[in-house]
Amino acid sequence: MKILVIDDDHLVRYALSKILLNAGYQVVTASDGRRGMAVLRAEHPDVVITDIIMPEQEGIDTIIQIRRERPAVKIIAISGGGRIRNIDFLEMAQSLGANDVLAKPFEVDELLSCLIRLGLPPPADAVPGPELPERAQ
Repeated sequence: MKILVIDDDHLVRYALSKILLNAGYQVVTASDGRRGMAVLRAEHPDVVITDIIMPEQEGIDTIIQIRRERPAVKIIAISGGGRIRNIDFLEMAQSLGANDVLAKPFEVDELLSCLIRLGLPPPADAVPGPELPERAQ
């Protein structure tokens, strides 16, 4: 099971990658929606976890583009942005095709439960992934 994590905050990408690797998932990452779409096309992940507010190409546009190109891929939208000008970005993400949403900060169990709800539990025979280096590139 391969998961693409798209977030402009390298610490968030690093933390999510470590959590998911330790749960037995394969993980690829991207720092914005534009790079994320390139990784999606090259790596064919089963799930995309995308932040909403990012430079270059933000998460809402990324969700729309993923739905056009890969309608079967599962999408989890994450954001700490909340409401701006009466717009709830996570509600908008869900209405545009995200399968589930998580407000930052969230607990590890919330993320793993979300994957299970989407029918994507950690592999039964999973061996925890390798430790990531101290600094994410």
